[in-house]
Amino acid sequence: MIAGTVTHPLIIQGGMGVGVSNWVLAKAVSLRGQMGVVSGTCVDSLLVRRLQDGDLGGHVRRAMAAFPLPDVSGDVLMKYFRPEGRAPGEPYKEIPMYRQVVTRVREQLTVLASFVEVWLAKEGHDGVVGINLLTKVQMPNLATLYGAMLAGVDYVLMGAGIPKEIPGVLDRFAAHEPVQIKFEVEGMGADTAYLSFDPRVHSATAPVAVKRPYFLPIIASNSLATMLTRKATGRVDGFIIEAPTAGGHNAPPRGEIILNERGEPQYGARDVVDLEKMKDHGLPFWLAGSAGSPEALAEALDAGATGIQVGTLFAYAEESGITAELKKDVIRQAQEDRVDVLTDGRASPTGFPFKVVQIGGTMSDPAMYGKRERVCDLGYLREAYKRPDGRIDYRCAAEPVDTYVKKGGVVEDTAGRKCLCNALFATIGQPQVRKSGLPEEAPLITSGDALKNIRRFIGSDRAGYTAGEVIDYLLSGLKRTISRGMPSMSSSSPRTQNVPTR
Repeated sequence: MIAGTVTHPLIIQGGMGVGVSNWVLAKAVSLRGQMGVVSGTCVDSLLVRRLQDGDLGGHVRRAMAAFPLPDVSGDVLMKYFRPEGRAPGEPYKEIPMYRQVVTRVREQLTVLASFVEVWLAKEGHDGVVGINLLTKVQMPNLATLYGAMLAGVDYVLMGAGIPKEIPGVLDRFAAHEPVQIKFEVEGMGADTAYLSFDPRVHSATAPVAVKRPYFLPIIASNSLATMLTRKATGRVDGFIIEAPTAGGHNAPPRGEIILNERGEPQYGARDVVDLEKMKDHGLPFWLAGSAGSPEALAEALDAGATGIQVGTLFAYAEESGITAELKKDVIRQAQEDRVDVLTDGRASPTGFPFKVVQIGGTMSDPAMYGKRERVCDLGYLREAYKRPDGRIDYRCAAEPVDTYVKKGGVVEDTAGRKCLCNALFATIGQPQVRKSGLPEEAPLITSGDALKNIRRFIGSDRAGYTAGEVIDYLLSGLKRTISRGMPSMSSSSPRTQNVPTR
Protein backbone atom coordinates (compact mmCIF):
# COMPACT_ATOMS: atom_id res chain seq x y z
CA MET A 1 0.00 0.00 0.00
CA ILE A 2 1.23 3.46 -0.84
CA ALA A 3 0.78 6.19 1.74
CA GLY A 4 -0.99 9.27 0.46
CA THR A 5 -2.99 12.26 1.48
CA VAL A 6 -6.71 11.64 1.78
CA THR A 7 -9.31 14.32 2.38
CA HIS A 8 -12.15 13.24 4.65
CA PRO A 9 -15.32 15.21 5.48
CA LEU A 10 -15.66 17.06 8.77
CA ILE A 11 -19.25 15.93 9.27
CA ILE A 12 -20.65 12.43 8.87
CA GLN A 13 -24.42 12.22 8.79
CA GLY A 14 -25.40 9.26 10.95
CA GLY A 15 -26.68 6.10 9.27
CA MET A 16 -30.12 5.67 10.81
CA GLY A 17 -32.32 2.72 9.90
CA VAL A 18 -34.79 1.68 8.79
CA GLY A 19 -34.91 4.16 5.89
CA VAL A 20 -34.51 7.24 8.09
CA SER A 21 -31.11 7.86 6.53
CA ASN A 22 -32.52 7.42 3.05
CA TRP A 23 -30.96 8.42 -0.26
CA VAL A 24 -32.69 11.80 -0.21
CA LEU A 25 -31.06 12.81 3.08
CA ALA A 26 -27.68 11.35 2.16
CA LYS A 27 -27.66 13.18 -1.16
CA ALA A 28 -28.57 16.50 0.47
CA VAL A 29 -25.65 16.16 2.88
CA SER A 30 -23.22 14.99 0.22
CA LEU A 31 -24.10 17.91 -2.02
CA ARG A 32 -22.92 20.21 0.77
CA GLY A 33 -19.44 18.65 0.85
CA GLN A 34 -19.99 16.39 3.87
CA MET A 35 -20.54 12.62 4.09
CA GLY A 36 -24.10 11.55 3.38
CA VAL A 37 -24.84 8.06 4.68
CA VAL A 38 -27.61 5.66 3.70
CA SER A 39 -28.76 2.92 6.02
CA GLY A 40 -28.32 -0.60 4.72
CA THR A 41 -30.59 -2.12 7.37
CA CYS A 42 -33.61 -3.89 5.87
CA VAL A 43 -32.86 -2.19 2.55
CA ASP A 44 -34.34 -5.07 0.52
CA SER A 45 -37.72 -4.86 2.27
CA LEU A 46 -37.56 -1.08 1.89
CA LEU A 47 -37.17 -1.46 -1.88
CA VAL A 48 -40.13 -3.77 -2.37
CA ARG A 49 -42.38 -1.62 -0.17
CA ARG A 50 -41.54 1.47 -2.19
CA LEU A 51 -42.40 -0.43 -5.35
CA GLN A 52 -45.70 -1.63 -3.90
CA ASP A 53 -46.53 1.96 -2.98
CA GLY A 54 -46.18 2.96 -6.64
CA ASP A 55 -42.62 4.38 -6.62
CA LEU A 56 -43.72 8.01 -6.61
CA GLY A 57 -41.42 10.07 -8.80
CA GLY A 58 -40.02 6.96 -10.48
CA HIS A 59 -36.73 7.24 -8.60
CA VAL A 60 -36.44 3.57 -7.67
CA ARG A 61 -37.13 2.44 -11.22
CA ARG A 62 -34.60 4.94 -12.58
CA ALA A 63 -31.90 3.45 -10.37
CA MET A 64 -33.01 -0.09 -11.19
CA ALA A 65 -32.53 0.70 -14.88
CA ALA A 66 -28.86 1.40 -14.14
CA PHE A 67 -28.30 -1.92 -12.34
CA PRO A 68 -25.77 -4.02 -14.26
CA LEU A 69 -28.06 -7.09 -14.22
CA PRO A 70 -31.17 -5.92 -16.11
CA ASP A 71 -32.88 -9.30 -15.87
CA VAL A 72 -32.84 -9.00 -12.08
CA SER A 73 -34.42 -5.55 -12.19
CA GLY A 74 -37.07 -6.77 -14.60
CA ASP A 75 -38.01 -9.74 -12.45
CA VAL A 76 -38.27 -7.60 -9.30
CA LEU A 77 -40.44 -5.03 -11.07
CA MET A 78 -42.76 -7.71 -12.37
CA LYS A 79 -43.15 -9.26 -8.93
CA TYR A 80 -43.50 -6.19 -6.71
CA PHE A 81 -44.28 -3.00 -8.64
CA ARG A 82 -47.83 -1.71 -8.26
CA PRO A 83 -48.31 1.36 -10.54
CA GLU A 84 -51.37 2.51 -8.60
CA GLY A 85 -50.02 1.51 -5.22
CA ARG A 86 -51.70 -0.82 -2.74
CA ALA A 87 -55.42 -0.81 -2.16
CA PRO A 88 -56.58 0.64 1.18
CA GLY A 89 -56.03 -1.91 3.94
CA GLU A 90 -53.93 -4.18 1.72
CA PRO A 91 -50.87 -5.65 3.45
CA TYR A 92 -47.42 -5.39 1.95
CA LYS A 93 -46.21 -8.49 0.17
CA GLU A 94 -43.24 -9.67 2.19
CA ILE A 95 -40.01 -11.21 0.98
CA PRO A 96 -38.55 -14.47 2.37
CA MET A 97 -36.64 -14.05 5.60
CA TYR A 98 -32.89 -14.50 5.46
CA ARG A 99 -31.21 -17.76 6.41
CA GLN A 100 -27.61 -18.94 6.37
CA VAL A 101 -28.10 -19.97 2.74
CA VAL A 102 -30.67 -18.31 0.50
CA THR A 103 -31.54 -18.64 -3.16
CA ARG A 104 -29.67 -16.73 -5.84
CA VAL A 105 -32.85 -14.72 -6.54
CA ARG A 106 -33.17 -13.71 -2.89
CA GLU A 107 -29.53 -12.71 -2.76
CA GLN A 108 -29.86 -10.65 -5.94
CA LEU A 109 -32.81 -8.75 -4.51
CA THR A 110 -30.59 -7.55 -1.66
CA VAL A 111 -27.75 -6.64 -4.02
CA LEU A 112 -30.21 -4.67 -6.17
CA ALA A 113 -31.78 -2.85 -3.21
CA SER A 114 -28.41 -1.74 -1.82
CA PHE A 115 -27.31 -0.63 -5.29
CA VAL A 116 -30.48 1.45 -5.72
CA GLU A 117 -30.08 3.29 -2.40
CA VAL A 118 -26.43 4.18 -2.97
CA TRP A 119 -26.86 4.96 -6.67
CA LEU A 120 -29.64 7.45 -5.96
CA ALA A 121 -27.62 9.09 -3.18
CA LYS A 122 -24.66 9.53 -5.56
CA GLU A 123 -26.62 10.48 -8.68
CA GLY A 124 -25.58 13.70 -10.39
CA HIS A 125 -22.67 14.86 -8.18
CA ASP A 126 -19.18 13.86 -7.07
CA GLY A 127 -19.65 14.09 -3.30
CA VAL A 128 -18.95 11.15 -1.01
CA VAL A 129 -21.59 8.69 0.21
CA GLY A 130 -21.33 6.01 2.86
CA ILE A 131 -23.46 3.06 3.89
CA ASN A 132 -24.11 2.05 7.49
CA LEU A 133 -24.62 -1.58 8.50
CA LEU A 134 -25.12 -3.40 11.78
CA THR A 135 -22.64 -6.22 12.37
CA LYS A 136 -25.32 -7.95 14.44
CA VAL A 137 -27.60 -8.23 11.37
CA GLN A 138 -25.33 -10.84 9.90
CA MET A 139 -27.07 -12.67 7.10
CA PRO A 140 -27.87 -9.91 4.55
CA ASN A 141 -24.63 -7.96 5.06
CA LEU A 142 -22.46 -9.55 2.38
CA ALA A 143 -25.01 -9.05 -0.39
CA THR A 144 -25.72 -5.53 0.88
CA LEU A 145 -22.03 -4.62 0.79
CA TYR A 146 -21.57 -5.94 -2.72
CA GLY A 147 -24.57 -4.04 -4.04
CA ALA A 148 -23.30 -0.83 -2.45
CA MET A 149 -19.89 -1.34 -4.03
CA LEU A 150 -21.47 -1.89 -7.45
CA ALA A 151 -23.02 1.58 -7.02
CA GLY A 152 -19.66 3.14 -6.08
CA VAL A 153 -20.09 3.62 -2.34
CA ASP A 154 -17.20 5.61 -0.85
CA TYR A 155 -17.32 4.55 2.82
CA VAL A 156 -18.62 1.59 4.82
CA LEU A 157 -19.56 2.23 8.46
CA MET A 158 -20.32 -0.70 10.77
CA GLY A 159 -21.18 -0.93 14.44
CA ALA A 160 -23.25 -3.12 16.80
CA GLY A 161 -20.59 -5.80 16.98
CA ILE A 162 -16.99 -6.52 16.05
CA PRO A 163 -16.64 -6.29 12.25
CA LYS A 164 -13.06 -7.54 12.02
CA GLU A 165 -13.69 -9.65 8.90
CA ILE A 166 -15.29 -6.87 6.84
CA PRO A 167 -12.08 -5.13 5.63
CA GLY A 168 -11.01 -8.38 3.96
CA VAL A 169 -14.48 -8.74 2.45
CA LEU A 170 -14.15 -5.30 0.86
CA ASP A 171 -10.74 -6.24 -0.54
CA ARG A 172 -12.06 -9.40 -2.14
CA PHE A 173 -15.24 -7.82 -3.44
CA ALA A 174 -13.14 -5.14 -5.16
CA ALA A 175 -11.54 -8.00 -7.08
CA HIS A 176 -14.90 -9.79 -7.58
CA GLU A 177 -13.68 -12.73 -5.54
CA PRO A 178 -15.87 -14.95 -3.33
CA VAL A 179 -15.87 -14.37 0.42
CA GLN A 180 -16.60 -16.39 3.52
CA ILE A 181 -17.00 -15.03 7.05
CA LYS A 182 -17.79 -16.63 10.37
CA PHE A 183 -21.49 -17.00 11.16
CA GLU A 184 -22.23 -16.41 14.83
CA VAL A 185 -24.49 -19.25 15.95
CA GLU A 186 -25.56 -19.79 19.57
CA GLY A 187 -24.55 -23.21 20.87
CA MET A 188 -22.04 -24.09 18.14
CA GLY A 189 -19.33 -24.98 20.64
CA ALA A 190 -16.12 -25.95 18.89
CA ASP A 191 -17.82 -26.10 15.49
CA THR A 192 -17.80 -23.16 13.09
CA ALA A 193 -20.47 -22.05 10.63
CA TYR A 194 -19.93 -19.61 7.77
CA LEU A 195 -21.75 -17.13 5.59
CA SER A 196 -20.60 -16.91 2.00
CA PHE A 197 -21.14 -14.79 -1.10
CA ASP A 198 -19.73 -15.28 -4.58
CA PRO A 199 -19.97 -12.27 -6.93
CA ARG A 200 -19.24 -14.52 -9.89
CA VAL A 201 -22.60 -16.23 -9.46
CA HIS A 202 -24.31 -12.91 -10.22
CA SER A 203 -22.17 -11.78 -13.15
CA ALA A 204 -23.87 -12.38 -16.46
CA THR A 205 -20.99 -10.78 -18.35
CA ALA A 206 -17.58 -9.38 -17.44
CA PRO A 207 -17.52 -8.01 -13.86
CA VAL A 208 -18.21 -4.32 -13.37
CA ALA A 209 -15.16 -2.40 -12.12
CA VAL A 210 -15.65 -1.44 -8.46
CA LYS A 211 -13.48 0.45 -5.99
CA ARG A 212 -12.66 -0.59 -2.48
CA PRO A 213 -14.45 1.84 -0.10
CA TYR A 214 -12.91 3.19 3.07
CA PHE A 215 -13.86 1.20 6.15
CA LEU A 216 -14.81 2.98 9.40
CA PRO A 217 -15.86 0.70 12.27
CA ILE A 218 -18.03 2.28 14.96
CA ILE A 219 -16.42 1.63 18.34
CA ALA A 220 -16.99 2.45 21.99
CA SER A 221 -13.66 1.44 23.56
CA ASN A 222 -9.92 1.77 23.06
CA SER A 223 -9.49 -1.99 23.29
CA LEU A 224 -11.79 -2.58 20.32
CA ALA A 225 -9.89 -0.03 18.25
CA THR A 226 -6.61 -1.74 19.10
CA MET A 227 -7.96 -5.18 18.31
CA LEU A 228 -9.31 -4.08 14.94
CA THR A 229 -6.08 -2.40 13.88
CA ARG A 230 -4.14 -5.54 14.76
CA LYS A 231 -6.49 -8.37 13.83
CA ALA A 232 -8.83 -7.14 11.10
CA THR A 233 -8.57 -9.10 7.87
CA GLY A 234 -7.77 -5.99 5.86
CA ARG A 235 -7.18 -2.27 6.14
CA VAL A 236 -9.09 -0.20 8.69
CA ASP A 237 -9.20 3.41 7.49
CA GLY A 238 -10.40 5.19 10.63
CA PHE A 239 -12.89 5.01 13.50
CA ILE A 240 -16.17 6.51 14.60
CA ILE A 241 -16.08 6.74 18.39
CA GLU A 242 -19.63 6.56 19.65
CA ALA A 243 -20.53 7.66 23.15
CA PRO A 244 -23.49 6.03 24.98
CA THR A 245 -25.52 9.22 24.48
CA ALA A 246 -25.87 8.42 20.76
CA GLY A 247 -29.18 7.25 19.32
CA GLY A 248 -30.04 3.77 18.11
CA HIS A 249 -28.16 0.79 19.53
CA ASN A 250 -25.52 1.50 22.16
CA ALA A 251 -22.66 -0.69 23.28
CA PRO A 252 -23.43 -2.22 26.70
CA PRO A 253 -21.56 -0.73 29.67
CA ARG A 254 -18.18 -2.26 30.41
CA GLY A 255 -18.15 -4.27 33.61
CA GLU A 256 -21.10 -4.91 35.91
CA ILE A 257 -24.39 -3.53 34.57
CA ILE A 258 -26.08 -1.20 37.06
CA LEU A 259 -29.56 0.16 36.30
CA ASN A 260 -31.03 3.45 37.47
CA GLU A 261 -34.57 3.91 38.75
CA ARG A 262 -35.86 4.01 35.14
CA GLY A 263 -34.15 0.74 34.28
CA GLU A 264 -31.46 2.39 32.17
CA PRO A 265 -27.95 0.92 32.15
CA GLN A 266 -25.45 3.29 33.74
CA TYR A 267 -22.15 4.15 32.10
CA GLY A 268 -18.98 5.15 33.90
CA ALA A 269 -15.33 6.01 33.50
CA ARG A 270 -14.52 2.69 31.83
CA ASP A 271 -16.87 3.63 28.99
CA VAL A 272 -14.98 6.82 28.11
CA VAL A 273 -12.59 6.44 25.18
CA ASP A 274 -9.10 7.90 25.73
CA LEU A 275 -8.57 10.11 22.69
CA GLU A 276 -4.84 10.46 23.34
CA LYS A 277 -4.52 6.69 22.93
CA MET A 278 -6.65 6.86 19.78
CA LYS A 279 -4.10 9.20 18.23
CA ASP A 280 -1.46 6.48 18.60
CA HIS A 281 -3.16 4.47 15.85
CA GLY A 282 -2.37 7.20 13.35
CA LEU A 283 -5.82 6.92 11.82
CA PRO A 284 -8.56 9.55 11.47
CA PHE A 285 -11.46 9.38 13.93
CA TRP A 286 -14.79 11.10 14.36
CA LEU A 287 -16.70 11.65 17.61
CA ALA A 288 -20.37 10.70 17.88
CA GLY A 289 -22.99 10.99 20.59
CA SER A 290 -24.22 14.46 21.62
CA ALA A 291 -21.93 15.88 18.93
CA GLY A 292 -24.58 17.93 17.13
CA SER A 293 -23.44 21.45 17.97
CA PRO A 294 -20.83 23.96 16.74
CA GLU A 295 -19.06 23.69 20.10
CA ALA A 296 -18.88 19.89 19.85
CA LEU A 297 -17.30 20.12 16.40
CA ALA A 298 -14.72 22.65 17.58
CA GLU A 299 -13.93 20.55 20.67
CA ALA A 300 -13.58 17.41 18.55
CA LEU A 301 -11.10 19.11 16.24
CA ASP A 302 -9.15 20.49 19.19
CA ALA A 303 -8.96 16.94 20.59
CA GLY A 304 -7.39 15.66 17.39
CA ALA A 305 -10.50 14.25 15.74
CA THR A 306 -11.14 14.59 12.03
CA GLY A 307 -14.70 15.68 12.78
CA ILE A 308 -18.02 14.48 14.14
CA GLN A 309 -20.85 12.12 13.29
CA VAL A 310 -24.32 13.59 13.84
CA GLY A 311 -27.57 11.65 13.72
CA THR A 312 -30.34 13.23 15.76
CA LEU A 313 -30.41 16.67 14.10
CA PHE A 314 -30.43 15.08 10.65
CA ALA A 315 -33.15 12.61 11.66
CA TYR A 316 -35.73 15.42 11.93
CA ALA A 317 -34.63 17.32 8.82
CA GLU A 318 -37.13 17.60 5.98
CA GLU A 319 -35.17 15.13 3.87
CA SER A 320 -35.12 12.23 6.34
CA GLY A 321 -37.44 9.26 6.07
CA ILE A 322 -39.37 9.81 9.33
CA THR A 323 -42.97 10.76 8.57
CA ALA A 324 -43.77 14.47 8.60
CA GLU A 325 -46.33 13.98 11.38
CA LEU A 326 -43.84 12.29 13.71
CA LYS A 327 -41.16 14.89 13.00
CA LYS A 328 -43.56 17.70 13.76
CA ASP A 329 -44.68 16.07 17.02
CA VAL A 330 -41.15 15.38 18.28
CA ILE A 331 -39.86 18.85 17.31
CA ARG A 332 -42.78 20.50 19.09
CA GLN A 333 -42.16 18.48 22.25
CA ALA A 334 -38.45 19.36 22.12
CA GLN A 335 -39.32 23.04 21.75
CA GLU A 336 -41.64 22.80 24.75
CA ASP A 337 -38.89 21.06 26.76
CA ARG A 338 -40.98 17.98 27.42
CA VAL A 339 -39.30 15.44 25.17
CA ASP A 340 -37.84 12.36 26.87
CA VAL A 341 -35.38 9.74 25.61
CA LEU A 342 -35.05 6.42 27.46
CA THR A 343 -32.05 4.10 27.14
CA ASP A 344 -34.10 0.91 27.04
CA GLY A 345 -32.12 -2.19 27.89
CA ARG A 346 -35.01 -4.46 26.93
CA ALA A 347 -36.42 -3.03 23.69
CA SER A 348 -34.04 -4.54 21.15
CA PRO A 349 -34.04 -8.31 20.52
CA THR A 350 -30.27 -7.99 20.01
CA GLY A 351 -29.70 -7.42 23.72
CA PHE A 352 -27.95 -4.09 23.06
CA PRO A 353 -29.36 -1.02 24.85
CA PHE A 354 -31.56 0.98 22.48
CA LYS A 355 -32.53 4.66 22.72
CA VAL A 356 -36.30 5.19 22.53
CA VAL A 357 -38.14 8.52 22.34
CA GLN A 358 -41.04 8.43 24.80
CA ILE A 359 -44.04 9.64 22.85
CA GLY A 360 -47.71 8.70 22.74
CA GLY A 361 -49.07 6.59 19.88
CA THR A 362 -45.79 4.71 19.44
CA MET A 363 -44.41 1.42 20.73
CA SER A 364 -42.81 3.33 23.62
CA ASP A 365 -46.33 3.64 25.06
CA PRO A 366 -47.03 0.60 27.29
CA ALA A 367 -50.67 0.61 26.23
CA MET A 368 -49.71 0.49 22.57
CA TYR A 369 -47.11 -2.20 23.23
CA GLY A 370 -49.67 -4.31 25.06
CA LYS A 371 -52.12 -4.22 22.13
CA ARG A 372 -49.70 -5.63 19.60
CA GLU A 373 -49.83 -9.31 18.72
CA ARG A 374 -46.27 -10.63 18.80
CA VAL A 375 -45.12 -11.67 15.36
CA CYS A 376 -41.75 -11.97 13.60
CA ASP A 377 -42.26 -11.78 9.84
CA LEU A 378 -39.25 -9.68 8.74
CA GLY A 379 -36.62 -11.46 10.79
CA TYR A 380 -33.59 -9.20 10.43
CA LEU A 381 -32.79 -9.33 14.16
CA ARG A 382 -33.25 -13.06 14.60
CA GLU A 383 -30.39 -14.94 16.19
CA ALA A 384 -29.14 -18.23 14.79
CA TYR A 385 -28.85 -21.20 17.14
CA LYS A 386 -27.85 -24.84 16.89
CA ARG A 387 -30.67 -27.31 17.46
CA PRO A 388 -30.18 -30.60 19.35
CA ASP A 389 -30.20 -32.41 15.99
CA GLY A 390 -27.29 -30.29 14.81
CA ARG A 391 -29.22 -28.13 12.36
CA ILE A 392 -29.15 -24.33 12.44
CA ASP A 393 -32.44 -22.59 13.18
CA TYR A 394 -33.53 -19.04 14.03
CA ARG A 395 -35.38 -17.32 16.87
CA CYS A 396 -36.20 -13.79 17.98
CA ALA A 397 -36.89 -12.62 21.51
CA ALA A 398 -39.69 -10.41 20.10
CA GLU A 399 -41.56 -13.31 18.45
CA PRO A 400 -44.46 -15.12 20.20
CA VAL A 401 -43.25 -16.21 23.62
CA ASP A 402 -44.29 -19.86 23.23
CA THR A 403 -42.53 -20.08 19.89
CA TYR A 404 -39.34 -18.62 21.31
CA VAL A 405 -39.34 -20.97 24.29
CA LYS A 406 -40.00 -24.02 22.09
CA LYS A 407 -36.86 -23.09 20.18
CA GLY A 408 -34.81 -23.22 23.36
CA GLY A 409 -35.06 -19.56 24.28
CA VAL A 410 -35.38 -18.39 27.87
CA VAL A 411 -38.78 -16.90 28.68
CA GLU A 412 -37.21 -14.06 30.70
CA ASP A 413 -35.47 -12.85 27.54
CA THR A 414 -38.82 -12.04 25.92
CA ALA A 415 -39.96 -9.49 28.51
CA GLY A 416 -40.17 -5.99 27.08
CA ARG A 417 -38.77 -6.94 23.69
CA LYS A 418 -40.14 -4.94 20.77
CA CYS A 419 -40.26 -5.84 17.09
CA LEU A 420 -37.89 -3.12 15.91
CA CYS A 421 -38.14 -4.29 12.30
CA ASN A 422 -41.87 -3.62 11.98
CA ALA A 423 -41.88 -0.58 14.27
CA LEU A 424 -39.10 1.21 12.40
CA PHE A 425 -40.86 0.64 9.07
CA ALA A 426 -43.93 2.27 10.60
CA THR A 427 -41.75 5.23 11.60
CA ILE A 428 -41.04 5.97 7.92
CA GLY A 429 -44.69 5.59 6.90
CA GLN A 430 -44.62 1.96 5.75
CA PRO A 431 -46.48 0.13 8.52
CA GLN A 432 -47.54 -3.41 7.83
CA VAL A 433 -51.30 -4.00 7.77
CA ARG A 434 -52.46 -7.11 9.60
CA LYS A 435 -55.06 -9.34 7.97
CA SER A 436 -56.35 -10.34 11.39
CA GLY A 437 -58.00 -6.94 11.72
CA LEU A 438 -55.59 -5.76 14.38
CA PRO A 439 -54.28 -2.19 14.15
CA GLU A 440 -51.46 -1.60 11.71
CA GLU A 441 -47.94 -1.65 13.12
CA ALA A 442 -47.11 1.32 15.35
CA PRO A 443 -43.88 3.33 15.05
CA LEU A 444 -40.90 3.53 17.37
CA ILE A 445 -38.53 6.50 17.27
CA THR A 446 -34.91 6.42 18.30
CA SER A 447 -32.80 9.52 18.98
CA GLY A 448 -29.78 10.52 21.00
CA ASP A 449 -29.93 12.07 24.44
CA ALA A 450 -29.36 15.51 22.92
CA LEU A 451 -32.75 15.53 21.20
CA LYS A 452 -33.91 18.44 23.36
CA ASN A 453 -31.18 20.60 21.80
CA ILE A 454 -33.29 20.95 18.65
CA ARG A 455 -34.85 23.94 20.40
CA ARG A 456 -31.48 25.61 20.62
CA PHE A 457 -30.92 24.99 16.93
CA ILE A 458 -34.19 26.29 15.43
CA GLY A 459 -35.81 28.19 18.27
CA SER A 460 -39.33 27.79 19.59
CA ASP A 461 -41.44 28.90 16.65
CA ARG A 462 -40.28 26.94 13.59
CA ALA A 463 -41.86 23.60 12.65
CA GLY A 464 -39.03 22.19 10.53
CA TYR A 465 -35.66 22.65 8.88
CA THR A 466 -33.40 21.20 6.16
CA ALA A 467 -30.22 19.14 6.19
CA GLY A 468 -28.38 22.12 4.72
CA GLU A 469 -29.37 24.22 7.70
CA VAL A 470 -27.96 21.56 10.02
CA ILE A 471 -24.62 21.71 8.23
CA ASP A 472 -24.55 25.52 8.33
CA TYR A 473 -25.30 25.41 12.05
CA LEU A 474 -22.59 22.86 12.81
CA LEU A 475 -19.99 24.80 10.83
CA SER A 476 -20.99 28.20 12.22
CA GLY A 477 -18.52 28.04 15.10
CA LEU A 478 -15.62 27.51 12.74
CA LYS A 479 -16.76 30.43 10.61
CA ARG A 480 -16.79 32.69 13.67
CA THR A 481 -13.29 31.54 14.60
CA ILE A 482 -11.98 32.43 11.15
CA SER A 483 -13.72 35.82 11.19
CA ARG A 484 -11.83 36.73 14.40
CA GLY A 485 -8.55 36.01 12.65
CA MET A 486 -7.70 33.02 14.82
CA PRO A 487 -5.94 30.05 13.18
CA SER A 488 -8.35 27.34 12.15
CA MET A 489 -9.04 25.06 9.24
CA SER A 490 -11.51 26.29 6.64
CA SER A 491 -15.12 25.83 7.66
CA SER A 492 -16.01 24.52 4.23
CA SER A 493 -13.03 22.21 3.77
CA PRO A 494 -12.83 18.59 4.87
CA ARG A 495 -9.84 17.61 7.00
CA THR A 496 -6.76 16.11 5.37
CA GLN A 497 -5.12 13.01 6.83
CA ASN A 498 -2.07 11.02 5.82
CA VAL A 499 -3.46 7.53 5.50
CA PRO A 500 -3.01 4.63 3.07
CA THR A 501 -4.76 5.21 -0.22
CA ARG A 502 -7.24 2.73 -1.59
